[in-house]
Amino acid sequence: MRTRATTVGSLVVVGLFLSGCASGIQPRDDSKVDYSTGAHLSGTLDVMGFGLGDDVAKTRDRDARKALGGDVRVAMAQGALDTQTFLSAVAAGDPPDLVYASRDDVGSLATQGALLPLDRCLRGSDTDTSQFRETALAQVSHGGHVYGVPEFNQLQVAMASTDLLDRAGLTMSDVNGSDWTAMSAANAAMTRTTGKRLDVLGVDSKLPDFFWLWTLANGSSPISADGRTAQLDDPAVVEALQYAVSLTKPAGGFGRVKAVRDAADLFGEDNPFASGALGAEPMDNWYVNVLEDVSPDVHLQFDAFRDRTGDPIAFAGGSAWAVPVNARDPQLACRYAVTMTSVDAWLDAAEARIREGDASDKQFTGLLTANRVADARIERLALDQAADQGRASDDQWVQAVRAIYTANDHAVSAPANPAAAEFAKAWQDGVNSVLNGQATPEAAMHRAQRVAQQALDDAWAEEGRR
Repeated sequence: MRTRATTVGSLVVVGLFLSGCASGIQPRDDSKVDYSTGAHLSGTLDVMGFGLGDDVAKTRDRDARKALGGDVRVAMAQGALDTQTFLSAVAAGDPPDLVYASRDDVGSLATQGALLPLDRCLRGSDTDTSQFRETALAQVSHGGHVYGVPEFNQLQVAMASTDLLDRAGLTMSDVNGSDWTAMSAANAAMTRTTGKRLDVLGVDSKLPDFFWLWTLANGSSPISADGRTAQLDDPAVVEALQYAVSLTKPAGGFGRVKAVRDAADLFGEDNPFASGALGAEPMDNWYVNVLEDVSPDVHLQFDAFRDRTGDPIAFAGGSAWAVPVNARDPQLACRYAVTMTSVDAWLDAAEARIREGDASDKQFTGLLTANRVADARIERLALDQAADQGRASDDQWVQAVRAIYTANDHAVSAPANPAAAEFAKAWQDGVNSVLNGQATPEAAMHRAQRVAQQALDDAWAEEGRR
């Protein structure tokens, strides 16, 4: 079993790795590896960063183990990937065979030279990369090579309390982001306070987490498409931040909003929508499943979040499978990764969920797989189940399915770059300084721009020297 390196030790090893000075790193030559699906496999597949925490993971894992065959043992170091621990293992010549990580991390690790290109794996296994969502594949690609097999899309949709909208004489179009003037008015109309107590939050902007979403909705992006130029001081980015922060004012400021968020029973029967404490918000698509589980009778409305022209928009992230540059057995890693992300495996997982839902008359709200073909077939399965259950087209859970898949078709992702963590910290620090009243949006974003651009320049220069 691998032990976690100390923070200081990890940083030292990582620093050596990035400077190209670590000893013992021999990139794996996989030119003669047989990646075909008919090749017989044996040995042990060592996986880092993945766990079998839900039915979707378990169903696909069964398919992947079957594809590996009975002569392969799978060893999993469960829990989220720690990139420092991973880079330490790579530098020490003792990496896992396969890692599971966020696509941001995979893209960054690829630009740092820590991962094996998967082009031969994907070609040899007859994996059609055109099936993957372009934005997801771009996140794990660098220099014309693919370094990760993407899976899952996590994105945002607009959701609202029907009761609070009706009480204020509002509709979903007032709170889906398409009209910022209307959204501000809706926020003021639904917000209720008693003295210093916030009773109802009209519209939650979900800052700081959804900063990217607001900038995209305003027609901009925090970073250029090639991942080299920070755009945090773009006037449209600053305007988006200023507007999203303004939504906290009727509630008495971000401090009160945060206090209410922190105290909320987000996953329980007394969640903010069920308790009447929240009017509307953009929220991650997975929360639809939570609401259906714990508040199936609460009246809700769903729509894709919209940009200021009325078009759907979402900011998507997700995960990917990747192979360390000096992995011992990329053949096993490839077979497992491409099976886990295959259309058949996704359909197996979806059909298992539908069967479970049918037993309790629960609507299946889909799986966002990062695979266009799988997404289309799974959306169809969800809508067919709704028809079989006699649900009308305006049923709120059918509405949720359509909103999620509409958002999925219009999602944007952050480009791969070697300073993903540093870039994220720069904008997060900037946004938080505004929320906490320490800086204006203009000053905060100008400062964040300097920090982010320096991090990008340094990281790309280091990448160019390798």
